[in-house]
Amino acid sequence: MSELLDIENLEIDFDTQRGTLHAVRGVTLSVAAGESLGIVGESGSGKTVMSRATMGLLRGKRVKRRGSVRFDGQELLTLSAKEIRGFWGTKISMVFQDPMTALNPVRRIKSQMSEAMVKRLGMPKDQAETRALELLELVRIPDPKAVLDKFPHQLSGGMRQRVMIAMAIACDPKLLFADEPTTALDVTVQAQILELISDLRKRLGMAMVIITHDLGVVANHTDRVAVMYGGEVVELASTKELFTNTKMPYTEALMSSIPRIDAEPGRRLPAIAGTPPDPVEERVGCGFAPRCKYATDKCRTERPQLVDAGNGHLYRCFFPIGGA
Repeated sequence: MSELLDIENLEIDFDTQRGTLHAVRGVTLSVAAGESLGIVGESGSGKTVMSRATMGLLRGKRVKRRGSVRFDGQELLTLSAKEIRGFWGTKISMVFQDPMTALNPVRRIKSQMSEAMVKRLGMPKDQAETRALELLELVRIPDPKAVLDKFPHQLSGGMRQRVMIAMAIACDPKLLFADEPTTALDVTVQAQILELISDLRKRLGMAMVIITHDLGVVANHTDRVAVMYGGEVVELASTKELFTNTKMPYTEALMSSIPRIDAEPGRRLPAIAGTPPDPVEERVGCGFAPRCKYATDKCRTERPQLVDAGNGHLYRCFFPIGGA
């Protein structure tokens, strides 16, 4: 598979009243055409900032972007706001985190869905509305014709999320970012949405990046997984390799915090002690060291680099689980 998206040494800083906030620290990732990549980490790990920076959504005097983001060989970070808009919808698209706030509350679904196709694809309005109906059928919304005439507040959370997915794929993008696509949905609806996204990826032949805090979400719906912590990639491997041969203590801690159906009744769910590192403070040593049960003085004073364990399995740790 050829590389569709190449992110190299990406750094994103924000100027704040407290000082420079280092949100993304030297991230290097790639996504091949048709591949599904999961990006996992706690809130504040830099997942959403990285994805929005990749799409060119983060701009302004207080934002500093360094590194390289290439899509199909085209460098995106140097493009103007007008130039980057040419990529949205038709080449790169995103399902945003909260469908209630991402959708315009005072416009009907039909109006919001057809707008992108009219402006980006030059479709006549009636043709765009017909295509909107087809898209709602594609994402398995019951009675799609009635839904087109509704406002967002008249739909359930799962239906709003399906509308957002339909809007994101309306212009046949090559790459889809799904940012926390199952947030605030109940468990059964979560499973339906994940199966829907995976099915659409295969049917439409597009690449996908699933951004989530839950390793359980990516277990059956991705080819590879990147684990982020404190703005850095701390482990990267194929999904099967990550779950069977975990190297990074942070990844192990995330896995331990997943509820298990075979756990003893009344057993306390393991939690990761402490809090993520302050992105404003200068970092010395491993960012996870203050919370890591395996940490030594070396971890607290020296910064580990990404190490290749073979088969593309990268980890950032001096004392990996199971040894080097």
